[in-house]
Amino acid sequence: MKAGPYEVNKIHCGDCITMLGRLPADSADLIFADPPYNLQLEDDLYRPDHSKVNAVNDGWDKFDSFGDYDEFTAAWLRECHRVLKPAGSIWVIGTYHNIFRVGTILQDTGFWILNDIAWIKTNPMPNFRGTRFTNAHETLIWAIKSKSSRYTFHYRSMKTYNDDLQMRSDWVIPVCRGPERVKDEGQRAHSTQKPEELLYRIIIATSDPGGLVLDPFTGSGTSAVVAKRLGRNFLGFELNASYVTMASKRLEQTTTLDKKLLEYRDDRVRTRVPFGTLVGNGIISPGEYLWSQDGKNNAEVQADASLLWRGKTGSVHSIAALASGQARANGWTFWYVRRNQRMICIDELRKKYIKSCLA
Repeated sequence: MKAGPYEVNKIHCGDCITMLGRLPADSADLIFADPPYNLQLEDDLYRPDHSKVNAVNDGWDKFDSFGDYDEFTAAWLRECHRVLKPAGSIWVIGTYHNIFRVGTILQDTGFWILNDIAWIKTNPMPNFRGTRFTNAHETLIWAIKSKSSRYTFHYRSMKTYNDDLQMRSDWVIPVCRGPERVKDEGQRAHSTQKPEELLYRIIIATSDPGGLVLDPFTGSGTSAVVAKRLGRNFLGFELNASYVTMASKRLEQTTTLDKKLLEYRDDRVRTRVPFGTLVGNGIISPGEYLWSQDGKNNAEVQADASLLWRGKTGSVHSIAALASGQARANGWTFWYVRRNQRMICIDELRKKYIKSCLA
């Protein structure tokens, strides 16, 4: 499988702007971007015990001016806008050093911002100099290609993920630690490695299995690792060859979950389609009869989607309750239609309609 000249499910070494330019338009379902933060660090930072802090002072994070950084940001965002599918999403993460500049350029490029998420770190690095508040969060911007884009968002599943509470825009997740932290000779191998849970939420919430997740700044490979685990295709670009090697090793150790575990059952079950929608779309016609499974009861469908049964009218549920002699009944499972000498539960017609809408 390829995307333009690039093999999918692989991390490629090279400049992201050049490589993005070789991708066909409308090819990515989800883009996660963790660009350089442009921290503007000038001096070494030391702890109170005089040990040196392993801060982000890599060459890839250094720019001569804000203008240079803005030009770089505009270039890769233009390409991301071109390669993102009309129904796709882009997520960009940053700190106060760069996220406001990135947000402005994101909007100027044509993206439409849906949310900003505060990733609140439970274990942030302290402010050793005591000159300002401890920086305990990073900001993620979730945006779509245009204001009119019909984007993917598994709201119900994310609510379930959050113990049946609507998921908020503050995500409390620890910084990478323990076995998850990739190390090289005892030292962290990448200065800004993101926790897998952060990418897990993003990919679960705003993409579907089999979709293509693109990361222009793959770094330690967290986005690719989580995408592979969750049954998504992935494509990564990374300028640093040693990072490509490191991320590729992580991928070799990652297995994909069974397809049956990746189904969005909660979203599908809870998608609400009233009976009137089936009538209004001609799936069930006014004048047609609905039947109980045992064939002892039938009710005529009216133009307003009510049912007429033995001189009484009401909804599919209320008439099902009357016909069954129960206080309450589920009309979706009680009523059937006769099609081609077969009895078909109307709930099957509803599920078929929902599936056609999500296709």
